[in-house]
Amino acid sequence: MLNNTDQEFGEKRLHSDPLSWVEKYADYLYGFAMSRIRDEEVAKDLVQDTFLAALQKLDGFEGNSQEKTWLTAILKNKIVDFYRKRSISSVKDLREMDVEGELKDFFDTESGHWTEKDYPRAFGLEMYNPLMIKELGFVLNKCLAKLPGLWFSVFSMKHIDDLASEQICNELKLTNANFWVIMHRTKLNLRACLQKNWN
Repeated sequence: MLNNTDQEFGEKRLHSDPLSWVEKYADYLYGFAMSRIRDEEVAKDLVQDTFLAALQKLDGFEGNSQEKTWLTAILKNKIVDFYRKRSISSVKDLREMDVEGELKDFFDTESGHWTEKDYPRAFGLEMYNPLMIKELGFVLNKCLAKLPGLWFSVFSMKHIDDLASEQICNELKLTNANFWVIMHRTKLNLRACLQKNWN
């Protein structure tokens, strides 16, 4: 790590002045946190915790990634910690779910196919239409906002952050069965919400 004297003599510093981080990265990090947490106060707290953790780890920053990427990685870990703490009670709720009963509501138990009333309908995006895609994105975000916190976390880690299922289970202390129940219920809920709100 370079000290102030090294910097005065023109040697390259690996990071920008931490006093500039809030101005440079706070909005981006807050948006990132909100896209995964959906709670303004928690998102603000996590961004503040990210800056504090980065200051504490500053000597370990070797410049192998961009500063923004490094801060985002710290924030991702903070988000995972947040959901890990909340997942204990949610997992207890999962054990009490009647998953078999729910499946019967959507699928014919003999054939395993969708029931006629629950069969997925086409979304009407057969041709590229930027306006319709934007509208669908808006509806999808509203549907995602209705999901329980743990479900949203699992879904976003899998489909937004593109993490492996095993890694998500390890991070959130979920069993493989819990993970697949959450994913299944999330997809069913999103499908029902989209079909209800998307013409």
